[in-house]
Amino acid sequence: MDILLIGGLWLNGSVWGRVASGLEERGHRPVPLTLPGQGDGSVSATLDDQVEAVLAAVDAAPGQVTVVGHSAACTLAWLVADRRPQRLAKVVLIGGFPSPHGQSYADFFEVRDGVMPFPGWAPFEGPDAADLDDEARRELAAAAIPVPAGVARGVVRLADERRFDVPVLVVCPEFTPAQARELIDAGDVPELARAKRVDLIDIDSGHWPMITEPAELARLLAAAADAP
Repeated sequence: MDILLIGGLWLNGSVWGRVASGLEERGHRPVPLTLPGQGDGSVSATLDDQVEAVLAAVDAAPGQVTVVGHSAACTLAWLVADRRPQRLAKVVLIGGFPSPHGQSYADFFEVRDGVMPFPGWAPFEGPDAADLDDEARRELAAAAIPVPAGVARGVVRLADERRFDVPVLVVCPEFTPAQARELIDAGDVPELARAKRVDLIDIDSGHWPMITEPAELARLLAAAADAP
């Protein structure tokens, strides 16, 4: 199965290298995506541009696909489920949850000169980054791509109720499945509260398991794609 891999803020497709190798070994076709404004030098890219790029990858696949979103890109993956519910076998959300209709996509940090740069490690101290050593932190920060304001401040637009029919797997890195379930049941994640099938699974990592636990993440993603 084609497995589309969408990194979160400041990341391009290269972050999935070791995960992609593990998926190939298990018989899947990984498609790491580098989206508009996420490595092509465009600072004018918008959220709609990124949605269209993922839709193009979905449409190019020969059959149903699994779409994997990490962090803020969990919302991007869910937007694709809204646009192509019949083409998705599953949505996998790593370290995040989809934002509801009408909310800003990822307006989390200061925008300067039309982009939202990586804010440094202070906002991520604690469980998010506890498993990243100094070298990994330096490499990730050095490779971070400022996010265009048109992406970060884009407004989430959801319309097709069939998105709730798409099976969802939430991979829980810096939080536990129990914590995720509590948020969903409390109504704090309204999109997943309405989804008909939501499974949760733990991974022993911080917020970036594709960097610190790529083999285990590949195993989980392959199992998700293989499952009915």
